Amino acid sequence: MSATRGWCLRLKAQPDLRVDFGGVQPARLAGMAADEVARLQVRHGNEMLALGELFDVAEVSADAPALRLEGELSRFDGIGQGMDGGVLVVDGAVGDRLGLALRAGEIRVQGDAGQLAGCEMAGGRIEVAGDVGDFAAGALPGSMDGMRGGTLVVRGKAGARGGDRMRRGTLIIHGEAGDFLASRMVAGTIAVAGRVGAHCGYGMRRGTLVFAGPQPPAPPTFVATRQDIVVFWTLLRRSLAYHGGPFATLPACAPRRLVGDLAADGKGEWLLPD
Repeated sequence: MSATRGWCLRLKAQPDLRVDFGGVQPARLAGMAADEVARLQVRHGNEMLALGELFDVAEVSADAPALRLEGELSRFDGIGQGMDGGVLVVDGAVGDRLGLALRAGEIRVQGDAGQLAGCEMAGGRIEVAGDVGDFAAGALPGSMDGMRGGTLVVRGKAGARGGDRMRRGTLIIHGEAGDFLASRMVAGTIAVAGRVGAHCGYGMRRGTLVFAGPQPPAPPTFVATRQDIVVFWTLLRRSLAYHGGPFATLPACAPRRLVGDLAADGKGEWLLPD
């Protein structure tokens, strides 16, 4: 038997209460036997339950730590929380805090995700095929730092406050984004292909926001500049093209550039391709 094991957990039935899944990671399960995985405890409401009571456990071949979750998991929070390697694939929707504080590895979700997806992640990659809730790539309540690295790709829509207090990394949104996108952003890159809600860039200090689709009206606290960004734009649009969709057809000519939020003495930039 290989020392590295991959596991598939298939949900038996919906739990009555929300489940904290934060302690279940591919690297942790890789060295376990099937009965050990089934006995692993997760919090269900105020009680602890064994994974075997919620899931059918099956071993799968894997060259590296891998975990596959199957079923409607919207009541399961903290999936992939604190991961530092391996691959986690979810065939269904998930709850809140997807990939919270992710350090390394890859998470792929075939459905929607709840609030705080990619919150405070520092590395790795998360891809969500559906929509995400509020505060994607943002900060936990009371925290000063949002996303610190890595890449979060949202194929659907994002809720409000996407990229709130973001400090590094890349957030790609193929659909629409809610109100206060890039609020209080400190650094990093956000690219959005759909429409954005109100108060975009509120309190933005630094960082880059790229509009690959409909362009919002510029607020009075953002002003146009004539700085030469041809080289920067050439490199940036090439990196964004990898994500496909409207990002693959960004024009070669440098976009209009706005700087703000001047109300917060900010130097963040909006790039609006013509």
